[in-house]
Amino acid sequence: MSDDELTEQIIGAAIEVHRAVGPGLLESAYEHCLHFELTSRGIRSERQKTMPIRFKDCEIDAGYRIDLWVEGRVIIELKAVERLQPIHSAQLITYLKLSGCHLGLLINFNEKLLKNGLKRIVNEHPEKKPTAEIAERTEMVSEEESSRCSSRPLR
Repeated sequence: MSDDELTEQIIGAAIEVHRAVGPGLLESAYEHCLHFELTSRGIRSERQKTMPIRFKDCEIDAGYRIDLWVEGRVIIELKAVERLQPIHSAQLITYLKLSGCHLGLLINFNEKLLKNGLKRIVNEHPEKKPTAEIAERTEMVSEEESSRCSSRPLR
C-alpha cells in the first residue's frame, strides 16, 4: 500500500471514529478508538510508541511518545483542543525528525467537521536509516541512566 493509500485509510478510520463518538472526548479516548478502528481494518498500529532522542552514541528516553505509529511508517499525533496551534505541528515535525519518518498526520477530533482538524505533514529530509530500525530497538536509556550513557552504546 502506498503512503497516499495508507493516509486515505487512516483518514477514513478517523472520520468513522468522529462520526461514532463526535467531538468533546479526551484525546486518550480518540486514541483508543482510532487504534481499534485501524486494527479492525487490518492496519497495524502501535499506541504510545516511545520516541527516543539519539545523543552521541546512546538513546535517551526523555518521555516523548507517539500517539499512533501506523504500519511502521506514518506517525499520527492526536489532539482534542479548541484549535490546532503551531506548537502542535512543531511537535509532529519533531517526531518525524527523531524517527526519520517521512509522513505524519495531525488530527484534532474537537471539530464539528473532522476535515477542519486534519493536517498532513511531510518530512522533506527523512533520516536515511529505516524507521523500522527505531521500531525494533529495545535497549533504552532513561534520563536517570543518562550519566552512564557511554556504557550503553547504540546497536
